[in-house]
Amino acid sequence: MSLPVLQIQNPAEFGRVAVVMGGVAAERDVSLNSGAAVLTALQAQGVDAHGFDLQQGNLQDLLTGGFDRVFNIVHGRGGEDGALQGALDLAGIPYTGMGSAAAAVSMDKLTTKAVWASHRLPTPGYHHMTAAEQADAVIAELGVPLMVKPAREGSSIGMARVESAAELAEAWAAAAEFDPRVVVEQWITGAEYTAAILQDTVLPTIRLETPNAFYDYQAKYLADTTGYHCPSGLSDRLEEQARLVAAKAFEVLGCTGWGRIDFMVDQQGKIWLLEANGVPGMTDHSLVPMAAKAAGADFNELVWRILETSFPASNGSAELSDDGVVL
Repeated sequence: MSLPVLQIQNPAEFGRVAVVMGGVAAERDVSLNSGAAVLTALQAQGVDAHGFDLQQGNLQDLLTGGFDRVFNIVHGRGGEDGALQGALDLAGIPYTGMGSAAAAVSMDKLTTKAVWASHRLPTPGYHHMTAAEQADAVIAELGVPLMVKPAREGSSIGMARVESAAELAEAWAAAAEFDPRVVVEQWITGAEYTAAILQDTVLPTIRLETPNAFYDYQAKYLADTTGYHCPSGLSDRLEEQARLVAAKAFEVLGCTGWGRIDFMVDQQGKIWLLEANGVPGMTDHSLVPMAAKAAGADFNELVWRILETSFPASNGSAELSDDGVVL
């Protein structure tokens, strides 16, 4: 596949760039690792880039620091949920990735799933669980096993697979410590995949393989036993369908610039959308760099292209029929 022609040729056209990282969310350490890699890559290409840790620095310093644009690599709340984007909008400072409204929607798994369902896009059945006492009723509705997730966390933080009402009640309490909004989702048996989106192009999908119960934090960042397959092994037809469904899932959330859509393919070959990622990881274990490499872009080119998303650009969309089948 071929990526679009680069919009910017001269690094001076980016001006003074703040690579904003860190923050105070549970994904702070991952964000710092991503930010360090991005900063190094930009500086190596002659971009006047400067690291800015949202925990160490004052937001006002960022807004009045003479920056021409922001490379936002803050994972989780405060950077991925529209808060930082809204402040930058008010200050008139362009930034990478999607706008504040789309960021708020895509960060919240409950809202994301509601939007997808309203567009008849395939996503597992779910319940917004608000108390441990609801465990029996949720299982009666959705069956077991189930996946429990804090609605506004990333990197699989606070997630658990459960097979009984007692386990569900315990997992709900653990997830609620991260976020009072907790989503309980039907378990899909099959393989997990991800589709990275960059400048309106859906990159080759990646199949994730782990001996763990699911692709959790340990599998994502610490384990040497996680397998990444790109090409993913999907048939040509299913690969094309998955990429079109991912593009549509991204578009209906209002997302632009870059991001990632995670999905599963069950044993019958059906695609199930799991969640959207508005500021994906950029560490040595991260998925977007792997997909970009498969599309012919090394890490330096990838961060350059992401920085280009701080400039206005048009966005395409996939076309699906009323029942969610790609046309």
